[in-house]
Parts: sequence; C-alpha cells; structure tokens
Amino acid sequence: MAAASKVFAARLAGLVVLGPDGESIGRVRDVVITVRIGRQQPRVLGLVIEMFSRKRIFVPMLRVTAIEPGSVTLTTGNVSLRRFNQRPGEVLALAQVLDSRVRIDDPELEDLRGVECLVVDLGIELTRTRDWVVSRVAVRGHRGRLGRRAAIHVVEWHHVQGLTHTDLSLPGQGVSALLMQYEGMRAADVANAMRELPDKRRHELAVALDDERLADVVQELPADDQTDLLMHLEVERAADVLEAMDPDDAADLLGELPETEAESLLQLMDPQDSEPVRRLLEHSPDTAGGLMTPSPVVLTASTTVAEALARARVADVTPALASMAFVVRPPTATPTGRYLGCVHLQKLLREPPASLLGGMLDVDMPRLAPDDSLTTVTRYFATYNLVCGPVVDDENHLMGAVTVDDVLDHLLPEDWREEENDE
Repeated sequence: MAAASKVFAARLAGLVVLGPDGESIGRVRDVVITVRIGRQQPRVLGLVIEMFSRKRIFVPMLRVTAIEPGSVTLTTGNVSLRRFNQRPGEVLALAQVLDSRVRIDDPELEDLRGVECLVVDLGIELTRTRDWVVSRVAVRGHRGRLGRRAAIHVVEWHHVQGLTHTDLSLPGQGVSALLMQYEGMRAADVANAMRELPDKRRHELAVALDDERLADVVQELPADDQTDLLMHLEVERAADVLEAMDPDDAADLLGELPETEAESLLQLMDPQDSEPVRRLLEHSPDTAGGLMTPSPVVLTASTTVAEALARARVADVTPALASMAFVVRPPTATPTGRYLGCVHLQKLLREPPASLLGGMLDVDMPRLAPDDSLTTVTRYFATYNLVCGPVVDDENHLMGAVTVDDVLDHLLPEDWREEENDE
C-alpha cells in the first residue's frame, strides 16, 4: 500500500509506530507543529510517541518514512529516548489546537464568514522539499436547524484566523477532542498524559472531567501536580473531588496544603467523607496509621464465605484489599468493635459457600499498631509475605489496613512517577 503524503492529524492518534524491521516502538499520541508569523503554513516538526513503558518521546518528521492507515514507519529504530519536553514556540496539534475557536474568511464559504467555528482536525501534507506542513483546517460552524450538528468544512490554512500563539493561550477552549483521546485509558495513563500538557490545557481538562474520573487521575499524579490541579478548581468542586478520592490519598493531598486551606476543604466535604480523612491526618504520614486505608473488607463472624467473596468482588475494592477479610465484633465501620482475626482470600476459595467466617479465623497473624514506623511496616510485609495487613489500636479496635502499594508509594522517591530523561 502506498504511503500517504496527505493525512489528518487526528487520524494519526493511536497508530502503531514501527521501526524499519517492523519492530513496534510505541504509538502516536500527538503531532508537534510550529506556528509561524502571519499566515504561513505551520511546519510539522515531529510526532510524540508513547512507548510501552509509558514514556513519551519526540521523533522528528525526517525520521518518518511512511504513514499508512494502520501504522507509521520510521527510517531507523535508533531514536532518542529522552522524555518529550515541549519547547517555546512548539504547539501540540491534538492537545492545543483541536477545539479552538476560529473565524473563516474564505469567499467560497459565505455561510461561515463572520461565524465562530470550532477546529476539529488539521490536514498535514508532504511538500516537494520533503517538509511536512499544515495545509488545511477542518472546522465545524454553529449548529444547524433543529439543533443538528453543523457540517464539517475543510478550509485552506491561509483562510483561517485565530490560531496564533496568543489565540491559543486564551482561556475557554473546549476539550472534546482530549476527552475522546483519553476515553478508555487507565487513570494512571491519563495522569501521565496530562503531565505533558501545557498548564492551560491541563486545567481546562480537569474542569471537564467528572468528579470520580478526576479523583482517580489526581491520585496517580505527583504531589506537586495534585496540589496545582486542586488549587485551580473552584473550592466547592475541589471538595467534591476530595470526597471521591480514597481517604488515604485525600489525606496525603490535604497534608501538602497549608493547614487553614486544608481545614476549609474538610469543612466543605460531607462529614461522612471527611471524618475518616481527619482520623488519618492525626497520624504521621510515615507510620502505619498514616499509611492505612480506613475502608478495608470488614465483616462479622456470622458472615458466610459466599457473602465474603461477594464483598471481595466489588469493583471498588482493590486487589490488595480483596486479598484479606478482617473479622470483628459490631460495629464494622472503622474504628470497629473488637478485632477477632482475619481470613485470607485463598482460604475463602477452599471452603464451602455456606461456612461461617468465625470458624476459619487466622488469629495468630501479627498486627500493626498505628504508630509503627515505615521501616517496621516494610519488614512486616517482607517477613509474612503479605500484600495487606491490619492496623489495630491498644484497645483491640481495627483502625484500617495497610496495603503493599501504600508502602511502595512512600519507599520510592517522591518523583518516582516522573521518568528520568535518558541521556
């Protein structure tokens, strides 16, 4: 199949990138262009490629030998593995240009003259000098009759006004294209992609995401990015997002804020959501009490195996928390009644569904105390080969559970989510 010399930028998103020998390098995530002065066609500088390690790198268009419907092929498999960092003057076609508002002065499109249009795609093409340039812009005007979506028109670049660096920095740009691009992606992958966006687009995207989705994404960001996003939200929306976060993650985030700001957000939160967060904030963040989640799988001795397995299957329960059920006397909300013991998931899978948990308790497994240090917690997991452990106070009340991922978050460097640039 002949390689394309003209293509729309949005069609490139997600395409597999292949080396000359057919080896897969990653996938296209964006197109880097440079907007020139006046109405000169912007040059296409290269592609942002997401490797399978989730690192995003830059590949110059000179390295691209073929663009086909299902893939992009490079002239060489030797590419720079330095993390992509957007330079001054560079513009991300998909992240920054799509959903921009422009005006059209094409005399052949009278119905669009004087009408604010939305950019839905950019057409790029290969010139005789082997440069790729942005030659056309696909736009959509206002809605048609009866609220129908207006038709898409493809306009030559020099007939489009409103795509200068100044225009692209104005607030209020839509994010429909970004939302579509991130649809179906894991929260950690969305967080990684958001970190590559300019501040303006990152904040606009955060406003557009629903509370649950934004909470999942924020939990995967480094601490500095978490506080930055939260502070750019309206205070009521910030409280809603904190309510949607896991209590231990919300406590970690609030712990990064000045005490007065953290207290203001806690007061705006629903008391049912803020109370466990307040309890976590009473403990040092590098102790078992600060690391734990207050919402593990907590059941009574009269619970059946079938009921316990049903709780472990709940989508909101992480695999680590699902590995163990903690059995207590009522009440089962933390801090619970007297802690009786635990039941491992493997034990549940081996027992008849009607059996009661009270008859299969592991009462000998050591427990963590709220003030146990991070070093003690780490040794606990290594000694007993666990991924989840109970935190019990001096009065034998279950306070919560620490999971291995909570420990890893604190053992790794603070910037562990930020992949190092390879020289």
